[in-house]
Amino acid sequence: MSSSSDQSRQRLSRAAEVIRLEASSIAGLEGRLGESFVRAVDLVLSCEGLVVVTGVGKAGLVGQKVSATFASTGTPSLFLHPTDALHGDLGRIRRRDLLLALSNSGESAEVNALIAPVRKLGGSVVAITGAPGSTLARLSDCVLDIGRVEEACPLKLAPTASTSAMMALGDALAMVVLSERSFGREDYAQFHPAGALGRRLMRVSEVMRKGEHLPVARSGASLREVVLVMNRTPGRPGAALVVDASGRLLGIFTHGDLSRLLEREELPSMQQPVDGFMGRQPKFIEPERLVEEAQRLMSEYRVDQLPVIDAERRPVGLLDVQDLLDVRV
Repeated sequence: MSSSSDQSRQRLSRAAEVIRLEASSIAGLEGRLGESFVRAVDLVLSCEGLVVVTGVGKAGLVGQKVSATFASTGTPSLFLHPTDALHGDLGRIRRRDLLLALSNSGESAEVNALIAPVRKLGGSVVAITGAPGSTLARLSDCVLDIGRVEEACPLKLAPTASTSAMMALGDALAMVVLSERSFGREDYAQFHPAGALGRRLMRVSEVMRKGEHLPVARSGASLREVVLVMNRTPGRPGAALVVDASGRLLGIFTHGDLSRLLEREELPSMQQPVDGFMGRQPKFIEPERLVEEAQRLMSEYRVDQLPVIDAERRPVGLLDVQDLLDVRV
């Protein structure tokens, strides 16, 4: 039992050491930020084409993630493996593109062999490296130095802390560029339509019931007529919107209202006008507002239906709680 406990402590101690080394490498980047980083931001912002990220081995895997971060936050980007580039895929790069090359040693033959052809095409080069005096650094327009990083590997060989530092510096570059572009939540959602955030940031107009699916009744219509409107509207919405002669919203009559009428000891005549039984101050929302806001309103006021109106207060849609469930909001 003691031997097992000792082994567990050693494992946890080793894991903690790895985390400390990687965290220390990332924290040390703060002191290395300077004019080169500012220059790199300017180069990305002025890039009229793609930010083409390249690297081999573990640095290449980091490059793929950095490229994906750029692409998802408003900066068109792709990852290009240097070997593939030298065997025909160099045609993906154009004069207006920017090459972001990752190599800790700065002496990766495949990466360095790519620099001259990119230069010939007229592209700019930014390097992320731990060797500012390396071949890659000398061939680049701008160098982001991660410093001499002690790897967390017991052999001091496997890329660990160095790749963490590269990742952090790449993220920092992408996030500063994002801020400079005034890239907001709605922009982000456009690139993540299947994600939870993307669904919440959809416009109400994208999910509301409209056209023949919009249940509308005129003021003065009988309860029976309004119930028939609700039942005969495709999708069988749980409410009908009551409008005046000009088509402006006056109120809403819901299945909940109908249920409460049926619970009365004295049932009202179904020929009575709906005006005396409808909700006269319904909560509503505009079609260009976000589904996220509609969800908040429905939750706050505990309503299952939300009229969608235009600037003239005319109903253009209806949002049912089921519609939010359908898009998993």
